[in-house]
Amino acid sequence: MSPQKTNTTTKQTIGLIGLGIIGSRVALLLRRAGYPLFVWNRTPRAEPNFLPSVTEIAEAADTILLFVRDGSALLEVLRELSPSLTARHLIINHATVSPQQTLEAAQLIARRGASFLEAPFTGSRDAATAGALVYFIGGTEEILRRARPVLEVSSKKIMMIGETGTASYIKIATNIILGAEIEILAEALAFLRMGDVPLQRLGEALGESVAHSEAMAMKLPLMLQGDFEPRFSVKNMLKDLQLALTLVKEQSMTLPATAATAQALQHRVEAGLGDADVAAVATQYDYPGNQELFSLPAKPFSSQEMKAKQKTPLPKKRLFFSFWRK
Repeated sequence: MSPQKTNTTTKQTIGLIGLGIIGSRVALLLRRAGYPLFVWNRTPRAEPNFLPSVTEIAEAADTILLFVRDGSALLEVLRELSPSLTARHLIINHATVSPQQTLEAAQLIARRGASFLEAPFTGSRDAATAGALVYFIGGTEEILRRARPVLEVSSKKIMMIGETGTASYIKIATNIILGAEIEILAEALAFLRMGDVPLQRLGEALGESVAHSEAMAMKLPLMLQGDFEPRFSVKNMLKDLQLALTLVKEQSMTLPATAATAQALQHRVEAGLGDADVAAVATQYDYPGNQELFSLPAKPFSSQEMKAKQKTPLPKKRLFFSFWRK
């Protein structure tokens, strides 16, 4: 989305901590929208209003956005920030961390009288560039109202999930599904190569199949071309799946598919591909990344069209999902 510019005197001052793939793009969108913005990153960057410490971010800004890598980094930054926080501050965490770490962060902020909002997101590099992230919100409607104008600059949708901690569960759950889809896509390509089937035919077949998804539309061309420039990295997907596996282990549960996907990602990290796009999971199999690109379906089938395509229509109770086509 393209935010409309308004008088900067009406806008709150923003601090942004973490200038990685997403944070740097959100910072650019906020500047374009006219927000006074101060930034900090553990590795110094040549950015406008780059401050030397998180303490100075707290002194300069009312609302502080956190785009750090993991839960340990989140809590470390908040402990540094904490002595400088007051009731005027709103802290918004965008990092994917465990629900327990989210609650610990919220309690740390509350002890200073400041406000906290949980806002992990879905959407990778290109969505952030376009201002089309989707934020999952954990917290109160009152705090969300205060944060909404800032979140709208970089998002196409803001979803209230529930109380603090619930958004972390939702974000991790979506990545459980996404990670499995990307791994199984790599496996399917390896299977086709074994059978000497042109790999690009998979995209054509998926266009007519209920197995198709938007994630496949994004990642299959990258796998075929060997384009692993990071949109969402192997190491970050692995981190999120490890969060899930740790949580279920504490409850004596198992997630076999998630564990298998995490193992495949771990092997890519060990192969030196941790910073590559998660599509690089395909490199565990022996096929060249030089296939002809193709367009994958992107529009949903209606239920009527689905029925027309099947000789024996599925019962309505099984039609849980939208299916995608061109």
